[in-house]
Amino acid sequence: MSRIPAVRDGLDLSTAQVGIVIFGLSAGSVIGLIAAVGLLARLGARRAMVLGVAISSVGLITAGVGTSLLASTELVFAGLVLVGFGMGSVDVMMNVEGAAAERAIGKTLMPLMHACFSLGTVVGALAGAGASFVSLPVFWHLVGIALLVLATAVVGVRHIPVRTELGDEPAPVAAGESDVTPNTARGQASEVVSAPAAPVALPPWRERLRAGLSVWGDTRILLIGVIVLGLTFAEGSANDWLALAAVDGHGLSNTEGAIVFGVFVSAMTVGRVFGGPILDRFGRVPVLRACAALGILGLVLFILAPDAWLLYVGTVLWGLGASLGFPVGMSAAADDTKNAAARVSAVAMIGYFAFLVGPPVLGLLGEAWGILNALFLILALMVLAGLAAPAARERTHAPTSPSSSAAPAA
Repeated sequence: MSRIPAVRDGLDLSTAQVGIVIFGLSAGSVIGLIAAVGLLARLGARRAMVLGVAISSVGLITAGVGTSLLASTELVFAGLVLVGFGMGSVDVMMNVEGAAAERAIGKTLMPLMHACFSLGTVVGALAGAGASFVSLPVFWHLVGIALLVLATAVVGVRHIPVRTELGDEPAPVAAGESDVTPNTARGQASEVVSAPAAPVALPPWRERLRAGLSVWGDTRILLIGVIVLGLTFAEGSANDWLALAAVDGHGLSNTEGAIVFGVFVSAMTVGRVFGGPILDRFGRVPVLRACAALGILGLVLFILAPDAWLLYVGTVLWGLGASLGFPVGMSAAADDTKNAAARVSAVAMIGYFAFLVGPPVLGLLGEAWGILNALFLILALMVLAGLAAPAARERTHAPTSPSSSAAPAA
């Protein structure tokens, strides 16, 4: 995204055409989210993640070729569809694995993982700014990033546990090999000696796929989706409209509008870094309600602020309020390990829907009634998110006993 100006100049695109090209990324992401359940059922999490990253890497190189070598808008669009597909599918798988890590360690880690995602966007933007500063062609920039990302995934996936419930092929345990299972309830580890592991018979992948699609009938998942929808809409809309609302609605300069946006993303990052310990201390429901309340207060201050300092205070509260919706929604969706991937996929699709639909809806409302008045839609959705917060309540898990710790994960 940091090289979009170079792509526009290289292809001589209008602003509307740039929007169409970028839509390829969003469309590919939604397709990837839908395909994630099938990929997990057919390939397992580890292989499916490598495949997703490989598809994204091919897409990056394709977009680079279309920009710098062939000057083809269609090729850039196709490349971004591939990038989005890989990102969307891997997004589901990463969150499923992250939720499993939370359960094994016994602490809330998902917000910190999403803070690392935010940090990655900052590093990527700085790398793009550096590449632009030295006039590095888009092709060579994206080739370098594609190879780096693919190599990182190939190495990193080797350290991800094999999970037969996610379709991974089980690794046999040698006779007498020590198997250490974390006891999250007691903060201890139970060591047992495992017999040679027999092959685990998995249901046919089509049966696993049908089971995965059935989660859309789960009322709890839909209510978690409402939480994610409201808070993610607040996040995505700020990404697209916050700076413009500060400039057009409050008369700030373009530079000041950029600063306001920087304040927002900084507040988001802070909220995610410190969100884990706060969630462990107070629980999901109170924290989500507090996030919704902060977001609502921040939006009211931002929309109605008579002074600049109140506008900045509102921006901070808005960012803090929106920071935990998506990561907490992912954790809550994966509480039930049965069909966890499908549950995470369903909630993630609702969140991506907010990212996709939010910007154009606010644009249409802003054209009719003014951009500040359009922001009241976000406020209404955050009220719904606060009301739906009980759906994310933590599930209780029975303590792991030595006699049961050798059993396969459920």
